[in-house]
Amino acid sequence: MKNIWITILKPSEGLASWLVLGLLLSILGLGYFGQLETIKAYLSADNLVFGFGTVNLSLYDVIAASLIVILIFWLATIVSEFAATQLKRFSIINASNRALATKITQIAIYIIALLIALDFIGIDLTTLTIFSGALGIGLGFGLQKISSNFVSGLILLFEKSIEEGDLLELEDGTYGFIRKASARFTLIETFDGKEVLVPNEDLITSRVTNWTYSNPRGRVEVKIGVSYKSDIQKARRLILEAAREHPRCSVAVEPTCFLLNFGESSVDFTLHFWVDDVTEGRWEPQSDVMFSIWEKFKANNIQIPFPQRDLHLYHDSYQIFGTPDHDD
Repeated sequence: MKNIWITILKPSEGLASWLVLGLLLSILGLGYFGQLETIKAYLSADNLVFGFGTVNLSLYDVIAASLIVILIFWLATIVSEFAATQLKRFSIINASNRALATKITQIAIYIIALLIALDFIGIDLTTLTIFSGALGIGLGFGLQKISSNFVSGLILLFEKSIEEGDLLELEDGTYGFIRKASARFTLIETFDGKEVLVPNEDLITSRVTNWTYSNPRGRVEVKIGVSYKSDIQKARRLILEAAREHPRCSVAVEPTCFLLNFGESSVDFTLHFWVDDVTEGRWEPQSDVMFSIWEKFKANNIQIPFPQRDLHLYHDSYQIFGTPDHDD
């Protein structure tokens, strides 16, 4: 039954067009043959009048009001579908933002249609002022979070700070791709297959790292320790060579290798190299480069040391307290 009423009030665009055309032709035909007054007189007879408190409604009033409401909602369906078709042509807006804009437009159209329908059937909208004010206060407290998420979604829509397909990292460690942006939440798919629904408000009020905001390039960092007995200049050349040989190492930005510090057991280097598309992953090129460094170090007798400690033993020939012993 619920689906029947939804179909009647909001049919598909093609069905709505034919229903509106059929209804208008029927009304014009009845008016042309002078049947509207006859139908009105018949349906307004005393035995077909119903009382609700101080309000009396005839069967004609009920049917006329129903037809007006249905007609207005059919027209609203046609207008909303036309607006959605026009919004799809805006290539400067991505798919998720177009979907959000379409929903907002359709909601606005149906709200306007409802107000027009209430006015047509004779309901004084000014009498709803007090009720709507109280309802607004109640909704303001009860639906505060939902309203905040909806407004945040609009801000994200117009700012274009995050879009479908972007790679995000949140403060709580959530890391993944945006798969869907709706009016209330943003769907993030993590690398382990989880689908996380993040309220839009969190994306506005919290720190968010967008790895692909202006470009998809990303940096990979590898830390290596080299033995003090090894040739550190040669080790640095081999580290850079391993990075340059990897097919995903960016040619736009040269890899760099810095001597970070002289550690307790090793000379510590840091390798930085870039990949052109971070959405393809960073762990795989990092792992490949580390394997390559390992093989190059073995072939060139460069050692990667493990932690070592030097223990020095001293023998003290005198006592800590007092003087050395003497024979009497």
